[in-house]
Amino acid sequence: MKIEKLSKSNEKASFVIHGINHSSANAIRRSVLEIPTVAIDSVEFYKNDSALYDEVLAHRLGLIPLNAPKTFTSRERCSCKSKGCLKCTAMLKLKAAGPGIVYASDLKSKAVEVVYKEMPIVILAKDQELEFVAEATTGTGKQHAKFTPGLLWFNAYPTIKELKQAEKAVKIPSQEFEKIKKGDLKACQDYINETVESEGKFLKIEASSEDFVFYIESFGQMSPEDIFNEAINSLNENLDELAKAVKK
Repeated sequence: MKIEKLSKSNEKASFVIHGINHSSANAIRRSVLEIPTVAIDSVEFYKNDSALYDEVLAHRLGLIPLNAPKTFTSRERCSCKSKGCLKCTAMLKLKAAGPGIVYASDLKSKAVEVVYKEMPIVILAKDQELEFVAEATTGTGKQHAKFTPGLLWFNAYPTIKELKQAEKAVKIPSQEFEKIKKGDLKACQDYINETVESEGKFLKIEASSEDFVFYIESFGQMSPEDIFNEAINSLNENLDELAKAVKK
């Protein structure tokens, strides 16, 4: 197996993994759902004069990315036995009055930190108030999408072959044809398993069964590299458990 980096930023990354099959690639993708992150799990409203119902606001709050200390653990693994303590449960408070926009930065907590402070929560008109206390806990994407640290998806790596002629081909502009000929991944993905033609020239784009292009987009709690590494670690842990179960 070989990894070839394509692009990298603070929130996004793309790379090619050579020498794996589709099942392995999909197992890596699904393992992102095993990575634990922190998110608001319950909200108790004291005042809500906004245009949004309590349930809608609670949903929006659950999607706000949060960062917690590495010592923060899940309730299932905590010594409090899921009762809720400072080691596994973070309290967040918010009290605001209109007119104005309520932002994620208005959430106050000593245990967790908001990743995107300028994320809007709700607009309050004059004389409208919002006050609540929320609890944030650790979970995984298998439990709820709000605990997912980011998106990971993949496409088959395109292989390009020049043909002298073809019975059936998709006619494309010469500029697009040249991009495909040079191996432009974005241009190739639109014509996977197709034959393209431009000015009497033909190219066949086939999907590789051993090489895959991976894309990762982080929601802010973790870097793309950490998401990939944690997904691999989770996959290895599951494989170890499976191996132990087979031995028994």
